[in-house]
Amino acid sequence: MSTTARSELQHPYLTSGLPGTGGVFKSSAEDFEVTEIPLYEASGSGEHTYALIEKRGLTTLEMLRRISRALEVPERDMGYAGMKDARGITRQTVSIPGVSPEQVEAVDVAGIKVLSATRHTNKLRLGHLAGNSFRIRIRGVTEEPLWKAEAILSVLCSRGVPNYFGEQRYGSQGNSADIGIGLLRSDFEGAVKALFGSPELVHDERWQQGIVAFRAGQLAEAAELIPSHCRTEREVLKSLLRKPGEWERAVKTIHPRLVSLYISAAQSFLFDRAVAARIDSLDHVERGDVAFKHQNGACFLVEDLDEAAPRAASFEISATGPMFGRKMLAPQGRAAADEAAILVAAGLSPEIFCGSGRLRLDGERRPLRVPLKEASVTGEDGDLLLEFMLPKGSYATSVLREVVKS
Repeated sequence: MSTTARSELQHPYLTSGLPGTGGVFKSSAEDFEVTEIPLYEASGSGEHTYALIEKRGLTTLEMLRRISRALEVPERDMGYAGMKDARGITRQTVSIPGVSPEQVEAVDVAGIKVLSATRHTNKLRLGHLAGNSFRIRIRGVTEEPLWKAEAILSVLCSRGVPNYFGEQRYGSQGNSADIGIGLLRSDFEGAVKALFGSPELVHDERWQQGIVAFRAGQLAEAAELIPSHCRTEREVLKSLLRKPGEWERAVKTIHPRLVSLYISAAQSFLFDRAVAARIDSLDHVERGDVAFKHQNGACFLVEDLDEAAPRAASFEISATGPMFGRKMLAPQGRAAADEAAILVAAGLSPEIFCGSGRLRLDGERRPLRVPLKEASVTGEDGDLLLEFMLPKGSYATSVLREVVKS
């Protein structure tokens, strides 16, 4: 790949025929709220305490660390259903073993507020949530924004929300997928060059100069300029200074967790291409598609289109796209050809996902669209207040970009 995922993939809009509101969101912490919708309620008895936590300015992992220290409970024993970033106000449930609800309610930690605490029998596991509800203020909107937002939400409720991962999946420079695809292709030099990114996409002047020096082959100078918090880049530089040109050796200095993150970003990028390719027919299925049942997440091959088409129209099922891997259920017909073309365009083949170690990926199917529920928009003090619900694993940014379109 010669460009970053950010610039290479311009997501088309499902509501391209409708003008956007032209506003901005997340101007402050209070402009963005997200609350988990639990998959089940706590039973009231058991060795774990389920605590509903409101946090501000903290990632989920940092919130867990702080609660772990405050209650002297090993962090690995705590559970959570989903990751939430540090921006805005977020409310999510965590499970804490061996402490009482009263102990949890007494926790006094900066950035954390315990809203409720109830006992339950098991540890909360990743994915144990039904979805998330959002409340977002959009500021700086254009004239007559309310009817535009209402019209867009009406289309999204009817046809579904494009299930893009979106730019937040690809890192601040939009380069995570490029690194991952380089790793999958065993293009270690390309992966390292993608890792350092583009000087125009960072704000720190010395960092910019470091990237320029790296691109010019001035590795010692780059090592002096790259900021200390860029630990991965600095480790890669150290390796290259010891053994110039040994790109694979340099890649081996990257932490395995980051390698997994980059490869996951590559899978996400390829999936987003599949969504973009089907944007005009997201609410339809074709013969040969692998369809997704929204009620239980099961997938099946569409063979009888006369039977499947009405189910797609009623939002019972949706066509899926690929999270490529060796165990992924493959489509047939035109869908199979389209997915093969996505791989070819990225310089990949299905066999690549059958490698060893972290390159050995199982894969899965993911719906190309998701339902938008309880959606509403109101005008408030010249802004728009947007509220809606999405199932787990989907992103509010996919709704917002359709509404804003700026």
